[in-house]
Amino acid sequence: MASQAPFTDSDTADEAVRATCDDASTCKRFATSKGYWTDPYIQYFVRQTGERKAPEINRGYYARVHGVNHLLDAFLKKTQCDCQVVNFGAGLDTTFWRLKTENTLPKKYFEVDFPMIVARKIHHIKTKPPLSKPLIETHSADSLLLDGHSLDSDRYCIIGADLRDISSLEDKLRKFQINTELPTLFMSECVLVYMTPEQSSKLVHWAADTFHTAMFINYEQVNMGDRFGQIMIENLQRRQCNLAGVDVCQSLDSQKERFLSTGWESVNALDMMGVYSLLPQDDISRIERLEFLDEKELLHQLLQHYSICWAVKDSLSLDPVFIAIYILGFIFI
Repeated sequence: MASQAPFTDSDTADEAVRATCDDASTCKRFATSKGYWTDPYIQYFVRQTGERKAPEINRGYYARVHGVNHLLDAFLKKTQCDCQVVNFGAGLDTTFWRLKTENTLPKKYFEVDFPMIVARKIHHIKTKPPLSKPLIETHSADSLLLDGHSLDSDRYCIIGADLRDISSLEDKLRKFQINTELPTLFMSECVLVYMTPEQSSKLVHWAADTFHTAMFINYEQVNMGDRFGQIMIENLQRRQCNLAGVDVCQSLDSQKERFLSTGWESVNALDMMGVYSLLPQDDISRIERLEFLDEKELLHQLLQHYSICWAVKDSLSLDPVFIAIYILGFIFI
């Protein structure tokens, strides 16, 4: 019998990155249980634990979820859902099911993540009717195309792949009928930061080079050069979790430059303090009544160290009207 390959530092790093999927999902489950937003599907992926999350963490996730969702919904509205969505590092995300419920599904919704995470998600979908039924309802054939590390239907596809291997990623997406002619939205949340700057630049360059009309939403750390940022890095390093791409997370300008230097035509970015302050104030007032927050300064520091960056490559001349009206206006008015 062939000997097993040794467990390398790279394997350890990837395992630590995979663990962040559970961290994020658990935080989202707790925040929804407290009433920050509604997600009837996350319960089928994540069990409720007895561990409480700090109010500033819950508010941070609220801003993250609402900021990303508003950009996504604006893109769907502008394209009238005649588009695709590709969610890189989707983990146990429930966006497909939300869009199905709201009748705003794109032509096809793709998710890509480590094969191990994809296998777990497929198991949940197969064994829980509230997850599988929406896929079946949007599928024309009698059965879904399914194996251990991929699931494909007419409107939803989940693929196990390594985002650092562009050739293999593209082959798998093409196998499941991605259409480079359709307007395509790419999403990544705390994903690119775990890739080296060279690797993430290759990924975003491939997206800009391959798709004629596209938008890329990236949520991740920013302002990581100060003391608070260093503490964040040290805390992750204690868990063997290395931020290989932290050099791109030094400022909003460095975040934008990654896209401007790889073929994207226009880029905007806000730290999450800016996003939080511009979200609808009636809902902000509602969620701030849910839990008492003793240390507002800690919340401000946390929000100042995460950002949303969105880039557009637009062959259909949607920009700048798209950016000015359907993005900024849709979120912040």
